[in-house]
This record gives sequence, structure tokens and C-alpha cells, in this order.
Amino acid sequence: MIDRPAIPVSVLTGFLGSGKTTILGHLLRQPEFSRTAVIINEFGEIGLDHDLVEASEDSLIELTTGCLCCKVRTDLAETLQDLLRRRDQGGCAAFDRIVIETSGLADPAPILQTLMTDASLAERLVVGSVATTVDASNGVPTLAHENISQKQVAVADLIVLTKLDMASGAQSALLARLKALNSSAPVLAADHGRIAATDLFASALYDPATKSLDVHDWLAHDHDHAHEHSHDSEIEAHAITRKEPLRAVALTLFLEALAEHAGANLLRLKGIVDIAESPGRPLVIHGVQHVFHAPTWLERWPSDDHRTRIIVIGRHIRKRWVELLLEAIEAEVESVTL
Repeated sequence: MIDRPAIPVSVLTGFLGSGKTTILGHLLRQPEFSRTAVIINEFGEIGLDHDLVEASEDSLIELTTGCLCCKVRTDLAETLQDLLRRRDQGGCAAFDRIVIETSGLADPAPILQTLMTDASLAERLVVGSVATTVDASNGVPTLAHENISQKQVAVADLIVLTKLDMASGAQSALLARLKALNSSAPVLAADHGRIAATDLFASALYDPATKSLDVHDWLAHDHDHAHEHSHDSEIEAHAITRKEPLRAVALTLFLEALAEHAGANLLRLKGIVDIAESPGRPLVIHGVQHVFHAPTWLERWPSDDHRTRIIVIGRHIRKRWVELLLEAIEAEVESVTL
């Protein structure tokens, strides 16, 4: 079998009218975005340019910038497999990155779950970052009334503010709401849709094979001090830290219990874990709702911080409940092994 580097697949999501189209149209014309394949739901939904829409009857379009565009004709897994097959057979230009642009009303979780659970895709693709666009001029009321917009923000690795030129006054209320929904995601601004591809898709599932950023950047925050959330917030992000190593069975039981009891309310989980049975080799974990990516062992800690750090983002999930759950499982495992 040919040893090929995994191709990162990133997701660009955001509510209706939040500026995904403008950003994507800008990126497709930038040299640094070449060797990228872009998958969108329907070409008619976005106005990349006149020629692109006219050519949309074909399932794959090669652009002069070196990018590819295609649309989902059946399901996502089949579209990705067809794209990889064409690449291998020389039927299209080679690409080193895939970006999936969702519709404004789409839940990004099923996309991530497909990438994590399809065995044939897992051999070639690795989960990349989730970038969510938020309309700065209309973000507060949208997040207040549209549940799907809250979820799009909650699962993001990066939040991009758009339409800042149309926003009036300070953005403190919007920034506070974004932080309450997702305290671990950095917030960047797009200038009339202009943002560097390296900024937009820098964060990724930590995997040395993909040469992604340090795990500290993936977790995206210094969580020594947990963020204080308002008690009426449905979606909250919590940081769970441990100085002492976790037994492997305790981690397994903890993740199973979270998935069983939280279900769809567990929007996202990611972290780096110090496993007692494998000192010096931390484990990277990543999950969306009840689906977890195959864990990745690192050869060494990427920094001097050797604590277990787990980020839990969920709806109606309290931090203390998560901590008590982990403590109870740790105690049970310890009593059995003594």
C-alpha cells in the first residue's frame, strides 16, 4: 500500500447570510488556497461567480487558481470517495486540503461524524477545523432565536466575525454571547470577506502526520481559570483538568457515560489526556455528540504542560456534573484495582 499523507477536511459553516459565500469567493481567488477541493451543497445557493454557476451541471469544476469545486449529488461519503478516486486516477488536479461549505441551516455535526466513522474515508482523510461565520450586525438576535446558529458556534474551532462595517456600536454583547457558547474558540474578523486561508483553517485535530499546530492551539485557550457562564445559557463550554494521570479504563468509561447520559446534548468534546499506563505518551481525544474519533497517541508531550485537559461543549450540561461523573468513575476503577 502506498504511504500517503492524510488530507485534512475542514468545515466552513454559519447561519444564513453570515458571509460564508463572500469568504469562500475570496479564498478561491487566492494563490495560497490553491490545491484545495471545495464541496458545497448546491452551486445555486452561493454566488461564487457567473461562470461557476453556469458550469454547475458538472459534478466537479477545475478553477484556474488550482482549486476544485464540487457539489454533493448523493451523500457526503460518496462525494468524498469519488473526489479521492478522481485524484488518484489523475482525473482532476491534485489537492492537499478539502473544505466543506454547509448551507446556512445545516448542522455541522453529521459532517464531522461521517468523517470520524466511515472506515474507508479514515484511511485517507483526517478531521480538520470547523470555522463558523457570525454576522456582527445581526449576531445577537440570531443567536437568541435560532438554535442551529448556537450549535454552529458551539462546535467551532474558530469564529469569524463578518459585516463589521454594517455593525453599529460596540460588539461587547456579541463577544460575550460567543464566549458563553464557546470559550475555547478564538474570534477573528474578516474584512469584507477577506481572511487568510492559513488563519481560517489553521486549527485542526492534533495529528503529527498532518503537521497540524501544537495541541495548545487546538484546545485554543488557557483554561487554568474556567469561564464563568450565565446560568440561563443553554450551551456552555467547560474545561476539565487533571494533574494526576487517568487510568485508560476510567477514560473509556467516562466517555461512554457522557455519550449515554448526555446524548445529542454533548455537542463536542476534545482534549489531551495523561494515561497512567502510558507515561510520557499523551492521548488526543475528539468527539461530536455520541461519536468519537479514533484516539491518537502522541510520542511525547508537545509542551511542558502535562496535565489532562478536556473541553466539553454541550447543551444543559453543567461543569460540576461532568467533574462528579469523572470523579465517581475514577473512584470505582480505583476500588476495583486495589
